[in-house]
Amino acid sequence: MRLDDRFFEVPRASRQTSEGPVDLPILYYDVTNVIALFDAPLGGVRAVLEGTDLEPAIVVRGRAVLALSFYEYRRTTVGVYNEVGTAIFVVRRGERPPRLGWADLLVPPRRRTIAAYVVDLPVTTAVANAAGREIWGYPKFVTRIPFRALGREIDCGVDDPAGGARIVTLAGRLGPGAPAPSLDLMMYTLLDGALIRTHVDVRGPVTAHAPGSVRLTVGASSHRMAENLRTLGLVSARPLFVMRTDRFQSILHEGDRIPRLR
Repeated sequence: MRLDDRFFEVPRASRQTSEGPVDLPILYYDVTNVIALFDAPLGGVRAVLEGTDLEPAIVVRGRAVLALSFYEYRRTTVGVYNEVGTAIFVVRRGERPPRLGWADLLVPPRRRTIAAYVVDLPVTTAVANAAGREIWGYPKFVTRIPFRALGREIDCGVDDPAGGARIVTLAGRLGPGAPAPSLDLMMYTLLDGALIRTHVDVRGPVTAHAPGSVRLTVGASSHRMAENLRTLGLVSARPLFVMRTDRFQSILHEGDRIPRLR
């Protein structure tokens, strides 16, 4: 972070969790991020979204778009840890899909219609787990998350916290890439029955790659995350494309409770 950098100059306040105080927003200074985009059968996506009052927002030829995002957090205000998120692009039920389609993801988060509903979010530390679950309602659990992203070679995964078979692996060699914009995030989670909308300010150069030989493979684990990925039809899947950066930085703001649409 440069001494004259104002990106991280935001008001902050402390929140108490079962693992101690956490200052919000959380600041992420030095991160490698790999995001793989997939299309999945609508039936499986709707089954995972059941009870959320959300529905798929980006549908291409009868298949819904979702993402698996792998993070190696080397410097943050909640410590060093790894994280993996499964997220479906959604709108609230009864809400009109955006006329901009995919381009809605380029709109500033507070004015965006499409959000990413977080299905599973494993992490490697108890502090990150408690903060995510208790402040935002993120479906976190603690486990080992191997992460290797060297050049175009990717080998990342999520281990079953109970041991045995791995939950999921994303591995292979990325195809050719081109510069892409970094995208701020808007996410939905559920906390105590309420829908929480959270925005994340993001910056850093990104490269969008053809998938090359990269594949997602779900292991024989019986963990909830593995079962969700099977329901989504991702037992063995080739990404649509993969975005990668070694210079990801972000600000995770506290979420807002929003009313359910009738």
